Amino acid sequence: MRPRTDHRAAGSLEIRPVTGLPEFTTGSDVAAEILSAAPWLASGDVLVVTSKIISKAEGRMVGAPTDPDERDALRRRLVEAESVRVLARKNRTLITENRLGLVQAAAGIDGSNVRSDQLALLPENPDRSAAELRRGIAEAAGLDVAVIITDTMGRAWRNGQTDVAIGAAGIGVTHPYDGGTDDYGNPLVVTDIAIADELAAAGDLVKGKLAAVPVAVVRGLTPVDNGTTAADLIRPAEEDLFRLGTEEAIAQGRREAIRTRRSVRSFADRPVDPDDLRAALGDALTAPAPHHTHPVRFAWVRSADRRRELLDAMTEQWQADLESDSKTAESIVKRLRRGRILYDAPELVIPFLVPDGVHEYPDERRNAAEHTMFTVAAGGAVAGLLVALSVREIGSCWVGSTIFAAPTVRRVLELDETWEPLGAVAVGYPLEPAPLREAAPIRDWVIEL
Repeated sequence: MRPRTDHRAAGSLEIRPVTGLPEFTTGSDVAAEILSAAPWLASGDVLVVTSKIISKAEGRMVGAPTDPDERDALRRRLVEAESVRVLARKNRTLITENRLGLVQAAAGIDGSNVRSDQLALLPENPDRSAAELRRGIAEAAGLDVAVIITDTMGRAWRNGQTDVAIGAAGIGVTHPYDGGTDDYGNPLVVTDIAIADELAAAGDLVKGKLAAVPVAVVRGLTPVDNGTTAADLIRPAEEDLFRLGTEEAIAQGRREAIRTRRSVRSFADRPVDPDDLRAALGDALTAPAPHHTHPVRFAWVRSADRRRELLDAMTEQWQADLESDSKTAESIVKRLRRGRILYDAPELVIPFLVPDGVHEYPDERRNAAEHTMFTVAAGGAVAGLLVALSVREIGSCWVGSTIFAAPTVRRVLELDETWEPLGAVAVGYPLEPAPLREAAPIRDWVIEL
């Protein structure tokens, strides 16, 4: 468990700009320059340092063409090189996770406050840079200061930008209140204040973007060093509620939709939202079909009495079929037990092939092919229903039993004799959640010719 941090303020804070700093270049001694510009610096102060001067001193500047289009093209290549994944695209803006784990626009690649023939990369390791700057000040002046290195970022659900800590040394980056109570006796459970980010934003109030003041000093807070760094402020991707942008989330959902489907045989004891089921049926009925027809119908058996009558009649026929196959009584009971899912599922939907619009030919070969074509189309609608249910987190299981009892199904449901049942779909919320299915191995089942 992370050690607690008890930062103490002396009733008020003072935020002072460090003015008179020079233009930093590769090899600049940042500690010496700050001490020269701020001889009033004292132990207990917190240095808030813009990452740009660290990048300059550490040689993290990249030569860039002055032509705007060429400069932009280079910037995009650098963003790609510095990013480990792209979370969102919005017009010309990329939101990425960079190699440091920071989620921000353009991987932190910046062309502001630098020469027109340069672009700035973030420091290689901002926490290490903060520690080195803190150590340099201690060795040169004997001062014990905390250091926060900052960069500017946007925030989820908020307009505008603010400075945040990307590097820190000598200060606990958060102040957890969990375990305490407020003035009204309410327990504080998850409150964890990002002290380093608050100080980064406060320092920017006196630094600004156009004032050429890259360093501020916060005085009046007694920082407590518990060994944490700015890296501890980065939420792991698996815990991040906003790790994908809207467009990326939609795209991933489309890619994964079909792998959400699986056969669910145990359902939770709660009703299915009828509007959700209607919507799934509507999605399924968009399946392609030959000759601009609609060769599929879904019978949603909502009457409990009608369902029981149908399934009892099917069970009786199935038992007779099994007895005629000379199956043992134990085997028959075992096989009939498989049909309990159609009794127990919260909802039951039976798909039918309806040969509306079938072309008739003078020969049996083409008539058989026509029937196969319509069967495939209806099967596509059934598959569409299973996926449309699963993406709504509704489980289903396709059972083929009605195909073997077609006359019984039509008689009980009072349907036309041309309607061909294509199994039955048990529908309900899964009793247990399930992960995405793995994609099937195509090596054995896909023939590339």
